[in-house]
Amino acid sequence: MSWFALATTTKNAPALVRDGQLYEVSGLGSIAAILADWERHAPALRKMGEALPGKYKALGPAKDNVAAPFRPQRIFCAAANYGEHAKEMASALAAKAQSKPYMFLKLQNCVVGPNDKVVKPPETQKLDWEVELGAVIGRRARRVSVERALDHVAGYTVVNDVSARDLNSRSDYPFKFDWFQGKCHDTFAPLGPWIVPAWQIPDPQKVSLKLTVNGEVKQRDSSANMIWTVREQIAYLSTIVTLEPGDVIATGTPAGVGMASGTFLKDGDVMEASIEEIGTLRNPVVFEKGTS
Repeated sequence: MSWFALATTTKNAPALVRDGQLYEVSGLGSIAAILADWERHAPALRKMGEALPGKYKALGPAKDNVAAPFRPQRIFCAAANYGEHAKEMASALAAKAQSKPYMFLKLQNCVVGPNDKVVKPPETQKLDWEVELGAVIGRRARRVSVERALDHVAGYTVVNDVSARDLNSRSDYPFKFDWFQGKCHDTFAPLGPWIVPAWQIPDPQKVSLKLTVNGEVKQRDSSANMIWTVREQIAYLSTIVTLEPGDVIATGTPAGVGMASGTFLKDGDVMEASIEEIGTLRNPVVFEKGTS
């Protein structure tokens, strides 16, 4: 089976990716529309992918010609889902048997695509990175079992859960955490560079993750080290809310974030978040006007 992915070009057209090249597809609508009716579109897409390049028009290299594949309305994010990351953040976790996943939301305004700028707002001095495996839902899920949870995944992508660490907590209320102001600023969820269909990653607990800043490796780990697996996160979320096609689950980040070492993103830094079998999501950092 040949690798391919679904992308959106910088001209806002759906495309397929193979061997670093973009290929034109027609008659399917946007990636969001494809995901909305994934069960109908998936067989045709699989045939297209296996036939590439075939008769499909080449659109040029994928690296610099793709945008965010789509803009999900809801990104569910797993906190403290790698043991070593929990340790570096001094997070005391209960035993898994006495616990459940800790989830929070990012919104559509956070989403940017490959090569788009992540903008540091003036309210933070501690802007940080977090590479995460993103599971894209393709089939409605409500109270699904752990065993059947992956049946509801259309594909996988890369998410960078950009975080303003100094805005994640506050002392003016009795509530310790404020992850809305720490996590939900515009541009705080780079996503992409494309979506790899789930049948090409049959076990999402067997992929490696890496993030570099200016070429220096900051994070490197395997999804095998998640505390809560992708299956378990989907099953848990589906007991609270009906997961809809196009929802994304950012499944947690490994150790190596800037907060652990007191190293934070600077104006002009370039983050590259990479996941095996998917690709690399590159984003430069710029300071919003008036930021020091």
